[in-house]
Amino acid sequence: MALICGTNALIAATAARADDPPARAAGEKTVPEVDGDRAFGYLTKICDIGPRISGSQGMERQQQLIADHFSKLKAQVRFQSFDAAHPQTRNPVRMNNVIVSWDRAAKERVLVACHYDTRPRADRDVNPQLAVRGVFLGANDGASGVALLMEMGNHLHKIRPTYGVDFVFFDGEELIYNDALDPYFLGSIHFAKDYRDNPPEYKYVAGVVVDMIGDKDLQLYLEQRSMQFAPELTKSIWKTAKRLGVREFIDRPKHDVRDDHLALNEIAGIPACDIIDFNYDHWHTTRDVPAACSGASLAKVARVLLAWLEEVPGPAKKPEKKRTR
Repeated sequence: MALICGTNALIAATAARADDPPARAAGEKTVPEVDGDRAFGYLTKICDIGPRISGSQGMERQQQLIADHFSKLKAQVRFQSFDAAHPQTRNPVRMNNVIVSWDRAAKERVLVACHYDTRPRADRDVNPQLAVRGVFLGANDGASGVALLMEMGNHLHKIRPTYGVDFVFFDGEELIYNDALDPYFLGSIHFAKDYRDNPPEYKYVAGVVVDMIGDKDLQLYLEQRSMQFAPELTKSIWKTAKRLGVREFIDRPKHDVRDDHLALNEIAGIPACDIIDFNYDHWHTTRDVPAACSGASLAKVARVLLAWLEEVPGPAKKPEKKRTR
């Protein structure tokens, strides 16, 4: 792929937007009018590519789409490249996390992430033949997170984030052929290890992972591991949703999900939560198509996260040790 020149290849480095956020009275907060139809259009366009399996031509086309979209929005786009062994052949597969940044000068930052690869097989399909040979488009499980961040990108210049903002698209979240043997979360693990082992000049004070947030019947419960690792951060997002009247954010825990937020918490030490609708009947089936998704759902999550970016709580401070004589 012509765009990718190696690890941390810089695709587009641009100055901050000239159209700064409009002046406001002190303390005033404005939630942008998010375009759900446009967000759904992004989701459909992604699915029109077909499967986006790590290392495939479909994935390269999606990477080009993402780079073009955010470069036009005057963000900085760079690829964090690495190789991973293919679960079946053991041949190297070139992986690329995509990092999209605004306000690069900010030394304290928030990351909002999703995975953008699709599973190689629709392994939970009730039809055994489709489970092996069927086409898995990953409209909700993959494309919904990308479409959400694409739509949010249209509004970053309209808000005043508390911290610098990075969007991170993780590759290799589920290059899985055998659930019992193949490793998950290749992209987020690489990202977390690189952040830990090669500390950048900035610090992430918070992280949010979104996954399967395009369901027509959206139900976003507090995820249990998020409440274990980053309870205050997690609660702050649901508090923002309540303030905005977005009832799809349900303020009680339900699912215990292994997702990309685990590497951020456990390896990188970044407080991170997972926003995921695990009540999705079409999960890992050939029926995970755009018709099962909703632009209105994408718009609701985007409104909450855009508002939350203006009120992200500061990092929790450890209690000071008492001095002893």
